[in-house]
Amino acid sequence: MPFSASWHTLLEELDELPDDAEFITPLSHDTFRVTDVQEHRVVVTFDDTGERRPLKREQFETLYRRIRDSNGVFEIDRLPPDARAYPAVLSLHPRFEIDEEQVVAVEKEDGTDTQLLSDESASAENDRVEPDGVDVYSDALLLIDALERQDISDLTALETEALVNLYTLCSDVQRNANDLRQDIADVLLDRLHHDQPVHGQYGSVQRTSRRNRSLKDEEDVLATLEDAGIDRERVTSIDSKKVDEALEVTGISETDVYEVDESEYVRKAEVDEDVKESRLQGLKDRLAASGDPESDELRQEIVALEERIDDLTSFSTGTQM
Repeated sequence: MPFSASWHTLLEELDELPDDAEFITPLSHDTFRVTDVQEHRVVVTFDDTGERRPLKREQFETLYRRIRDSNGVFEIDRLPPDARAYPAVLSLHPRFEIDEEQVVAVEKEDGTDTQLLSDESASAENDRVEPDGVDVYSDALLLIDALERQDISDLTALETEALVNLYTLCSDVQRNANDLRQDIADVLLDRLHHDQPVHGQYGSVQRTSRRNRSLKDEEDVLATLEDAGIDRERVTSIDSKKVDEALEVTGISETDVYEVDESEYVRKAEVDEDVKESRLQGLKDRLAASGDPESDELRQEIVALEERIDDLTSFSTGTQM
């Protein structure tokens, strides 16, 4: 089937959308709406930033060709983050969908799912549910509340009680966040490839490696060096610096004297502070502007949380008069 036929099918599907139809991008989960459909482009507006972005027909065709050339399967993480609206819109076509779990675009002959947010999924997206067994969540809520109560532009002006609370909460968040970060890294290691950063909404990560080494048995090291003409006295006590100097002037392999252990880990490659700030501000504005019962209930929960915070973080000295 030529792309022109698929393109006009997609335009027809877009024309039938209601005005409030909302899409969500794969991986980064940015929400947007289609605000204009033209013969050679589709204009979308992102909810969080208000950015209007034209999606060009030629780029849709390029994505279409890539899917066809890869036997109907295309890895979405090969696209830059700002191009993920293309597969989201293309999923409206009857023969394409996004498989979020496998992170691929799939061309099918039968009916497909779309990246449209239904009323049910949109409601679920906005619901705030406290996760079970994630300590950093509660600690972060307490820290956020404490930060909103204090002006931390000048820490020296804060009372000792406030500093103690902030320090304690920061310490708890750091510890629990690091535990969660390591758990996430263990899962990510199986999904990342070397030199191929994977992007999310707030930044990107990549797989890299570090080398750890330790000297082998002292007698084995000394015997190896002596065989190569290095006196024991030059490396007595097996100082790694001296051993390295000896390796530079001999043909001894590093692995002959070192136990080399190579491990892999996930390294943060980039953080987009602007996106984070925009997302947080959007959440604040949405709560402030909403007058529905769920928002009123959330505000009541925040008031109750504040009262609990006063009890949990109240400061008292060892001696009371």
